[in-house]
Order: sequence, then structure tokens, then C-alpha cells
Amino acid sequence: MSDPSRTDLRGWRYWLRWLALLLVAGGAQAQTCLSASDMDDSVRMALEAAARRYFEMSVRGDTTALRQNSAPSLAASFGGIENAVRENQADFTDAKATLRPPYLLDAEGSSMLPRAEFLCGVFGKLGQTPNSAVFVLNNLPPGKYAIAILDVTGGQEPRTLTLVLQQMGGEWKLAGYYVRTPQACGHDGAWYAQRARDFKAKGQIHNAWLYEREAIALTATVDFMSTLATDKLYDELQTVQLGDMPANGTALDLSAAGKTYRWTEIFPLAVGDDLDVVVKYESADISNAQRTYEQNTQVTRALVAKFPELREAFAAIVARAVDPTGHDYGSLLPMKEIK
Repeated sequence: MSDPSRTDLRGWRYWLRWLALLLVAGGAQAQTCLSASDMDDSVRMALEAAARRYFEMSVRGDTTALRQNSAPSLAASFGGIENAVRENQADFTDAKATLRPPYLLDAEGSSMLPRAEFLCGVFGKLGQTPNSAVFVLNNLPPGKYAIAILDVTGGQEPRTLTLVLQQMGGEWKLAGYYVRTPQACGHDGAWYAQRARDFKAKGQIHNAWLYEREAIALTATVDFMSTLATDKLYDELQTVQLGDMPANGTALDLSAAGKTYRWTEIFPLAVGDDLDVVVKYESADISNAQRTYEQNTQVTRALVAKFPELREAFAAIVARAVDPTGHDYGSLLPMKEIK
């Protein structure tokens, strides 16, 4: 299965109430969702047991068992999960995993669903409530699925592990595996959201926009899930939408040292205790490392000259030149060294 972008979820939210009314009026739904309180106890207990079993396999680093218990489509392309298990095993070891109430998704039909949308829980007149959730999954085969989210604490670093399970032959097979950190530089999404508000109050709307994006990234356990908390953050992000930074696939021109670069992305990145900002731009050729490093430095200086407020919010700029094949060459320049 594939995930929609965050932009898809944001746009989807604005017609959420209309969709809910349409589904009620239309009777039978092609996609339905049950929250934990609506499930039979036997179903809920089976889901919870499967989620805990797959977490224990992760703690042991037993990727062989995970693969053997995966849906065929996932087992056929398992390298990403093997890497995720290996990279996060230290955070899982000696940690406590708290399982959130699971969701049961039923995708009806006889063919692949290009865009499956699930409304879970109770919705109010303004949309989501504290106990609701929305899942949007692209290219989903018909079947019964479940979403199980575990909050993992007590290891080296806190993590959230989101498992997508698929019912096959009476068993709940692993169909998706997503690990995220709920903190960056020791702070959670709520902290970054408040900092974004503080920057906005000072007129530093570019810092506000970047910190709001970090708040959303830390609050959302997976990109294909939307909650009341993420909806509120997306609403706040809309109040600081910019036209002079690339977003939603739109590239911009950036002038640097007499040249014009096609600037494609900018986003915050936590590196240890520092929050840096990454800027990506197009480059015809990155084979000459020295020349590319010089171009990165030019782009970095031009960016800070254009947005001097970045000095207050970030420790460094990471410039990445991306060639036509998608390969990149990156270099970091601490903010204190940018003249």
C-alpha cells in the first residue's frame, strides 16, 4: 500500500463534514471503520495480541519472524522494515510499549481501491473530535485491516510504532511498519507549535512556518492518519502560508552569487541537540565535489541573506544539490560561520 502526502490530508479535511453527510445519506459504505469501543472483545484482544507479538519480535531484532508473519506483498519487499528494526532496536530494548486503542478498517470491493478513506469514531459538527481519527490509504486491496499504535518509552529515545495489520486466513498479518520519534532536540510537537506562535507574534513568519511543520511531523504518528490535534496544527499552518518558500511541489528561483538556482525544498531537521534547516536545489552535475561544495555555500549564504530571521531559530543550514538522477551532495554550515 502507499501513503498520501500531508497535502492530501489537509485538503481532504476541508470537505470532511460534507463527506460524512454523504456517506450517511448514501447508506452502505465501501470503507468502514470501528474504534476499539465498537469492536467485539475477541477481535480487539486478537489485534492487541498481534501488535504486542510483533513488537516483541522487533525488540529481539527477529526480522525473519516478522517477515514470515507478513502479508505477501510486504514480505516481497522487506528491506525497509529490516532497516527500521535494526535502526530502532536500541530504543525498543528495555522499553515499555503502551498500546493505544486499535482501529478496525473494512475495505469492501473486488478490486484495488485507488483511495480508501476511513472515518473512525464520533465526529462533531465541525469535524474531528478528541476520540476520532481519519485514515487515507492509496492503492489498497480489498480486505480487513487494523491500525495499532504503540508508544515506546524508557529506551534510549522515545518512539511511536504504527503497525498496519491485514486479516488473512484467520490471522492478523503484518502489512505496514512505521517508526517515528515524537520528539526533536528534546521537545515535542506542542513545544514547536508554541514556538511557531511566538515567532509569528514577532513577525518572523518563515520561522513560524518551519516550526509549525516540525510540530505536525512530531504530532502525526503516520502521514496517512489525521486527528483533531493534527487538524488544528494544519489550520495554524494555513495562517502562515508563504509565497517565497517552496511548498507542495512548487519550486522557486533563488539568486546566489550572480547565479540563479532552482530551489525545490526547505524543511527543518533535528541533528542531535540542534535543529537545522535543509534546503534542496537542482544541479546539473554534482560530480565535482569542490565545485558543488562552493555552490552549496553560495546557496546557504543567499538563503540567510534573504531570510535573516533563520539565524534565531536554527543552528545550521544544510544545503543539498540534487542532480537529475536524484543523487545529491550535501554540506552543513553552522549559522555562526555564515557571513
